[in-house]
Amino acid sequence: MKNIVVAFLLFSITGFAQKSINNYKYVIVPNQFNFFKTPDKYQTSSLTKFLFNKHGFKAFLSNEQLPDDLSNNRCLALKVNVKNNSGMFTTKNIIELQDCNDKVVFVSQEGRSREKQYKESYHEAIRNAFKSIENLNYSYTPLQKEKVLEKSVPVVVTTTKVIKEEMVNAAVSEGSEKVLYAQTIKNGFQLVNTKPEVVFQILKTSIKDVFVIKDKNGILYKEGSSWIAEFDLEGARKKELYKIKF
Repeated sequence: MKNIVVAFLLFSITGFAQKSINNYKYVIVPNQFNFFKTPDKYQTSSLTKFLFNKHGFKAFLSNEQLPDDLSNNRCLALKVNVKNNSGMFTTKNIIELQDCNDKVVFVSQEGRSREKQYKESYHEAIRNAFKSIENLNYSYTPLQKEKVLEKSVPVVVTTTKVIKEEMVNAAVSEGSEKVLYAQTIKNGFQLVNTKPEVVFQILKTSIKDVFVIKDKNGILYKEGSSWIAEFDLEGARKKELYKIKF
């Protein structure tokens, strides 16, 4: 039961309870679709990016430089996946949109073409599949929690000698668990170690003893008397145990 709850929290909190296509700020199009052996074969990736931009999305190819906010939080974007169901005489393509947890949030109608030339056939099929995306009438509308996260949070570190000595003594007595100290910031806390330096900035949620870890695609939650941080670091999922002094 606990694993189910944690999995749900990881999706709903790091995804910030996204409710519709309009809540996503960007679209990322693969530079090479998986049914081709070379990048941008027949300019299919370029065409797909063009169509998204044409209809109000902010689209990027996966090999392009991304905006800073997207680099820090991939959950702002939908990932594009074009599926190829082509037969001998008919090109058939479907466009899928996936969130940052690889969950499919939209599937287009199947686009078809009987053109004999490969480039023209794929282009026509993708354009026909895109018609159902056009009908979404996309217009970016950030969720309230995303608006809060877009604001910068000032870092305030207390470095008095008395507090630092208290931290060092506590760290020795707490055993293997790392000790962090909570300092209040807007909408949450910053957690500092004994150096002192800021380790995490955490934001409040509507769930007791569960926080979003800012800029790390993770959560912090309480288990017994300990706190568990689960977050992304250099492409890997980390899980660390802490004692936190609020």
